[in-house]
This record gives sequence, structure tokens and C-alpha cells, in this order.
Amino acid sequence: MNGTVDRGAHPLVAVLILSYNGKELLEESVASYLANDYPNHRVVVVDNGSRDGTADYVKERFPDALMLRIEDNRGYSGGFNVGLEYAFRDLGADYALVTNNDVKADSGVVSALVNVARQDESIGFVTGKVFYYDHPDILQTVGKSEDPVRWNGGSIGRGQKDEGQFEEIVERPFADDVFTLVSRPLYDAVGGYDPEFFLQCEEYDWQARAKSSGFRVMYTPHARIWHKESMTIGKTSPLKAFYDARNPMIVIMKHKSPEFFRAYVRAHFVRSILKGSVRILLRNGEARRAFNMWLGFFSALRWGFKHKKLGKSHFI
Repeated sequence: MNGTVDRGAHPLVAVLILSYNGKELLEESVASYLANDYPNHRVVVVDNGSRDGTADYVKERFPDALMLRIEDNRGYSGGFNVGLEYAFRDLGADYALVTNNDVKADSGVVSALVNVARQDESIGFVTGKVFYYDHPDILQTVGKSEDPVRWNGGSIGRGQKDEGQFEEIVERPFADDVFTLVSRPLYDAVGGYDPEFFLQCEEYDWQARAKSSGFRVMYTPHARIWHKESMTIGKTSPLKAFYDARNPMIVIMKHKSPEFFRAYVRAHFVRSILKGSVRILLRNGEARRAFNMWLGFFSALRWGFKHKKLGKSHFI
């Protein structure tokens, strides 16, 4: 297929779908990306240590997809790093599209992302509209805002009906990586995900590193997917609670000043850890989830002291 395509007009895109024991989710995601109208893309399923027969299922059901098997679960960042290395080094791709397994993609999504990415070499990431799968006209995110205390703000457009209010191609401070096109120059310059972020905030840190090297995060309204949301780890799992409490703190330690950290950690502790854990206990009775929030908070502090990212000036 790719041998007859003008690569100058249509750079090679490797679509990376990471899956961990999510065989049943791959039917729509793989099929929809294989059906994309872009003439020079390869779909690569990265099996992140699954024990549910994912590799055999993909080989039998989708012979046109490439199967990349990892024997042990390396987490979100580690699994995708294997895929990124394969995409850029082995396949020689010009772009890699990082995407979840619990999505359904519009047929023109790859073309729309590439059209924006090719406009400027400073464009390192491109994303688009993410809709809720069960409410296909309701937006989950069209990128993320910048917050003066948290730095990475909330999702723009969350919960809004799509009525044409986000129709401009614009730069965003940050973006969710439910689906994100990544350029080869960015990967060559800053590498992939930091494996420190096993789950959660991996794209936040990656985008922060890329922006510090001069790359930009772009949004296009012409790329659309529908997302089932947190199907692998669960939206309210104790594991997610741990990393939600821990990893944003580590990103701030890595990239922001002690003064910024002081304001951030006060807000994070009061809003997310103290009030959040009490709310979860009183409303839901989820002791383990509440406890994991505290564990995550103190795990971040330990990381900071161990890696010499925290000192007296971060607290006084």
C-alpha cells in the first residue's frame, strides 16, 4: 500500500494503539483507524503485557494491522515509548499518532491532523475534538487551558454540545492525549514520555518538555474521535486516585519555580487531598481510594526529596 504513495505529499503516519487486557475494545478503534482515508498510514497495536489473547485476536481479526507485543506491562508511558521507538526508528515514520484503545475515530482524522502538522516545523503535537462515546454530540475536550495555580488547567469544552463554537485551528497550552499526532522532529529533540509517569500526567510532562524546546501544541476542529473514557483503569479506581494525587506534583517540581510550587501544593493539598478524600469517604465510603490519595501525595514528596527537586525554598 505505502509503496505507491507519494511520501512527499503524504508523510508516513504510524497510528499507535496501546492496549492492556482490552481485547474487546479494539474492534472499533482498530477498524476505524484502518478505514481512515489517509493514503499512507500504518496501524500498530502495542500489546502492553496483556493476558487476554490480544495479540492472537489482532492477528486474526485485523491482518492489515501491525502487532507489537510487550511481555510485561510497562504502564501507559512505557508502553507507548516502545511504540514510538518502533514507529520512528523501525518504520521510519514521519509522524506517530498516539491514541487510546477505547475510541472510535472519524474517517478523516489522520488527514486532518497531518494537514495542520505540516504547516510549521514548530508544531510538535496536534489534537482535535474528543466526544463522549455515549453522547456523540457532547464534547469531552478540545484541548486544555492554562491555570495560574495548577498550570495545566481543565479541559476546554467539557460537557458542551458541539454547536460550532470551537471551529478555529488554534494553539493550546496543553492537550489530552486521547489522540495526539506527534512529529518526528519533536521526538528526535525531546524523546518520548518520561517513564516516571506510569499512569496519569505523562502527556502533561511531555508537552511541558516539548514547549520548553520551542514546540507548540495545536488543535484542529476537523479531527474527531469518540472516547469511552478510562475503560482500562476505571475513572474512580484507587490506582487512578494514587497517580492523580502524585504525578501533577512531580510535573510542577520538574518544570516550575519553588515559588510556583508553594502556591500549587497548598491548593493541591487542600482541594484535592484533604477535601477530596473526605468527600469520597463521606459520599461513597471508598476508604481505599481516599487512602491512596494520601499515599500519592506523600509519594510525590518522597520523589522530590530523593531527586533533589525539593528544598526549603519550596515550602517557606
